[in-house]
Amino acid sequence: MSDQGAAAPRRVLSTLDGVTLVVGLVLGAGIFRAPQMVAAGTSSDAAFLALWVLGGLVSLIGALCYAELAATYPNAGGEYHFLTRAFGRPAGFLCAWSRLAVIQTGSIAILAFVVGDYAAALSGPGVAAAWTPAAVAIAVVVALTALNILGLRQGTRTQYALTTLEVLGLCAIIAAGFLGPAAVSQPAAPVSDGGGPGMGLAVVFVLLTFGGWSEAAYLSAELRDRRRGVVRTLTWGLGVITLLYLLANAAYLRALGHSGLAASEAVGADVMRQAAGGLGAAAVGLVVIVAALSSANATMITGARSNYALGRDIPLFGFLGGWHEVGSTPKAAFLLQGAIALALVGFGALARSGFEAMVAYTAPVFWLILFGTGASLIALRRLDPRADRPFRVPLYPLTPLLFCAIAGYMLYSSVAYAGRGAFLGLAVMLAGLPLLALAGPGRTTPAPHSPPVPRGAPWAP
Repeated sequence: MSDQGAAAPRRVLSTLDGVTLVVGLVLGAGIFRAPQMVAAGTSSDAAFLALWVLGGLVSLIGALCYAELAATYPNAGGEYHFLTRAFGRPAGFLCAWSRLAVIQTGSIAILAFVVGDYAAALSGPGVAAAWTPAAVAIAVVVALTALNILGLRQGTRTQYALTTLEVLGLCAIIAAGFLGPAAVSQPAAPVSDGGGPGMGLAVVFVLLTFGGWSEAAYLSAELRDRRRGVVRTLTWGLGVITLLYLLANAAYLRALGHSGLAASEAVGADVMRQAAGGLGAAAVGLVVIVAALSSANATMITGARSNYALGRDIPLFGFLGGWHEVGSTPKAAFLLQGAIALALVGFGALARSGFEAMVAYTAPVFWLILFGTGASLIALRRLDPRADRPFRVPLYPLTPLLFCAIAGYMLYSSVAYAGRGAFLGLAVMLAGLPLLALAGPGRTTPAPHSPPVPRGAPWAP
């Protein structure tokens, strides 16, 4: 039974649930694709590993900013809610619209294609002919959407299982790298000034591999520990991720050497092939499939919550604002998200360069929203000084300013390296402005445990 207008998110998630979702979101297929690009952009083992430490520190800086916002203004809308309070309804609406039309749905389609590509590679020729990567991607989107519509319990249980398998698989590759034969020591090739990716692009790939931690903001209204749940979810989750990434990359270096890692086409498979032969290399394909499924499932869970918040606040999208008490899930939000993801899978099937095209489509909008969210922390400190802040970001305002600078650099880099494809996502984002004009006045939902919204404030209707 749907209790639209009455039912709302309840605090049913433990900190462990939150950490599992963050690890599942971040620990995706990137750790099997990015290290070779990072190695090609660095000139020594020390520089290579230092960039992964830097990635963890940069992510922690952003996580501290998000933790203050989410603890102060817990809401299923996450970034959408923060931007609305800080900069007004248009900024918040563009964030929520972008997540619906670009970021979450594009990410789900990308991850579904990763599953399809690896499934096709692992299957025999006859099976591959019947189940193309696009067909597998469609099946993934439909199955995970249906599973999450059943309820939050089903979605989180699936997340626990996938994340556990994913971590165990990566640990097996790490063990193979450290216990198998070591690479013959060779001097690292110098970083190319012209043809190679260089240090700048290496940093981009590291930070992209750490991407996804910001989704914890969309769980803030459902974490039992309102005061410390978000900060613990983010810091513990990123701690686990950074440790796993450092161990994995140190294992890659030991097994392949710096130059061998830079030249690898499939780093995990090459490490396992050295230690366990062809069967071990094939097993890596299963690990990547599990990693992609884990990230896709977690992305669906958090994406549907921002869609629900959009429907709750904007009458034009009111059909998304129903929260079903039985199952504790926004069913309509999941259905629309799945439909758009399927449309993007169709686009990828036609282009067949869909994976790269959708990375270019999503990255600039993603970093623009992170930049705006960092700025919203500074704005809300000034606009709402009396709010109860269970957690305050250390070294304010240096920390949010540094995070905004990093997000701005990543926005520039994603546009510079993605080329024309980067502007498609930005164009779709701006296409939300006419929809906002049609939407009319919206409903304002002040964050719980904060002072009433005064008339005349930027977020007032």
